[in-house]
Amino acid sequence: MSFSFKQSGLATCMNVTNSGFHKRLISTICSRSSFSPCLNLQNPERRNLSVSKPLHISSIEKINEKKTVFECKAYEADKSQPIEVEMKSEAAKRLKIGIYFATWWALNVVFNIYNKKVLNAYPYPWLTSTLSLACGSLMMLISWATRIAETPKTDFEFWKTLFPVAVAHTIGHVAATVSMSKVAVSFTHIIKSGEPAFSVLVSRFLLGEAFPPSVYLSLVPIIGGCALAAVTELNFNMTGFMGAMISNFAFVLRNIFSKKGMKGKSVSGMNYYACLSLLSLLILTPFAVAVEGPQMWAAGWQKALSEIGPQFVWWVAAQSIFYHLYNQVSYMSLDEISPLTFSVGNTMKRISVIVSSIIIFHTPVQPINALGAAIAILGTFLYSQAKA
Repeated sequence: MSFSFKQSGLATCMNVTNSGFHKRLISTICSRSSFSPCLNLQNPERRNLSVSKPLHISSIEKINEKKTVFECKAYEADKSQPIEVEMKSEAAKRLKIGIYFATWWALNVVFNIYNKKVLNAYPYPWLTSTLSLACGSLMMLISWATRIAETPKTDFEFWKTLFPVAVAHTIGHVAATVSMSKVAVSFTHIIKSGEPAFSVLVSRFLLGEAFPPSVYLSLVPIIGGCALAAVTELNFNMTGFMGAMISNFAFVLRNIFSKKGMKGKSVSGMNYYACLSLLSLLILTPFAVAVEGPQMWAAGWQKALSEIGPQFVWWVAAQSIFYHLYNQVSYMSLDEISPLTFSVGNTMKRISVIVSSIIIFHTPVQPINALGAAIAILGTFLYSQAKA
């Protein structure tokens, strides 16, 4: 048999020379082993056993009844592989998050462009919002039916806790669409960059949550920048402004309800948003019919087709599909990252939307208006850092 000794990476030097331990080691090996004869380590030339780290038996191999071999190995060689694997997994995770962020921003930009095109030709934000939710719900139902996506395991308690989240999501979605139907996309997103201010105020006065002074100070550039951008907006509209403000308030409530209601639930981010879309669609549909109605929709549809042509149908389909996809990817990102990282990503998303919409729609921007937007977005970034 052969004994394999390994060195412990946590021990200090040990010198075994003419010691009682040497004899006890030999007797222990002999007494606990079933082989014979016992190892003869009494040779004076080999009585000094000095190693930089203690040894222990790691394995016994049966070779020959009359032959035994001691094999010494170090732990350090065995431990090198897990560290390398851990580094590779961390790099893969960062790459995955980077792909999520890039996809999220790109899909959001495309959605806002097509959404604005549809609203310019077809100014019915309630129906447009309903179609966005309906398209996403249909996509997920097909995915579940064909086993492309795993069907979520839900119960009555799940839908009960999801209901207030869906109400807030519905209000925020419609309000943002109403805002973009009245003002430029860039202006809506400048005002929506003030969402952190609503988050702090709601958490402070409704939930009694306290924040450090740095968080309150970060709200000054957010509020000031949004106010400066609103005052200098060339195409200011009160309905558009109020829609963005209501959307901020509603989405803050949605986030609060989400944290409370989804605690301990095992539904993935993708399926969570799918369930949220289904419930929001059921809530929104009767209100959309009451506010606008099928007659207005039919008349507006004919007018848009006559002015734009068949490509208008593609615009409607694109804005509906991309709305669901960008929200789905954002919830998938939230599964992988911290809320702070998500907030920073959301801030960068607004910058990409504002810049791209100004370029595509040739939105006139005064220097003072651009300064207000930059201050508001900088304040949002500072808020993310202070909240940490």
